[in-house]
Amino acid sequence: MTEVETLRRFSRTFTTMIGTLDESYLDSGRPLLPSRVLFELGDGPVAVADLRRQLDLDSGHLSRVLRSLEDEGLVALTPNPNDGRQRTAELTKRGRNEWGRLDQRSDDLAAGLLANLTETERSQLTTALRTARRLLSAALITFAVVDPESPAATETLGRYFAELAERLPEGFDVEAAHASDALGPFRPPGGAFVVMTSGVTPVGCGALQGFDAHTAEVKRMWIHPKWRGLGLGQRLLAHLEDTAQQSGRTRIVLDTNATLVEAIAMYESADYRQIPPYNNNPDAQHWFEKPLV
Repeated sequence: MTEVETLRRFSRTFTTMIGTLDESYLDSGRPLLPSRVLFELGDGPVAVADLRRQLDLDSGHLSRVLRSLEDEGLVALTPNPNDGRQRTAELTKRGRNEWGRLDQRSDDLAAGLLANLTETERSQLTTALRTARRLLSAALITFAVVDPESPAATETLGRYFAELAERLPEGFDVEAAHASDALGPFRPPGGAFVVMTSGVTPVGCGALQGFDAHTAEVKRMWIHPKWRGLGLGQRLLAHLEDTAQQSGRTRIVLDTNATLVEAIAMYESADYRQIPPYNNNPDAQHWFEKPLV
């Protein structure tokens, strides 16, 4: 059985077991998609645009689902306080009650399935499902070039600087980095700032800036700690290399600190070779280059 066949067979088995194909999901009187929308709103108000991205729905389809839930008195739609042109969806009191009922039925269904297994089997299944969820989530990661002053870029850069301040033995001046960091070179056509996203949540970033007519420099690479160990760093680096190559560059360089041993190992495994210093970055202790073929 191929990898694709294995994944498809698991998907068919699982969707049947939990009733996602039923016309009345969890005996709610409504199919899966409206119930999924209710689940997504359970943690509080969500911008409709973000909800559409989370569920990967076109605006028309989502509007119809929200309208039906609004007609049931389960969801309220209001103008987004930060942008009057956008709307925010949230559960009404009746909607919160319905969400609680669905959540309990979902727990009961899962408990019923687990009750048929031994303790060892339950442990094995839990571990396998956690691994599957992480790997499938990694497969759905998206890359986007954004403005380096956008909210997603600002958030990831802040996390990146904070981690450097924790990890570098000599310390890292976060305020100075924010103040001195010239964002202009990270903008097209000479550069790019890339954010990795899971749904609407930024989970990593990386930037390119021009070094000379034929060379691009990698800067500001960071992966959220919860998403490490899934190969996302290698994917982000490869994406930056492709972006540099598409801009006509034939060589890429970067620098790093000796404390960041995981990053150094990744660069070496991606065929980067160490070179003499090419800049006077006070935080850099290793310098690398790679030809782009």
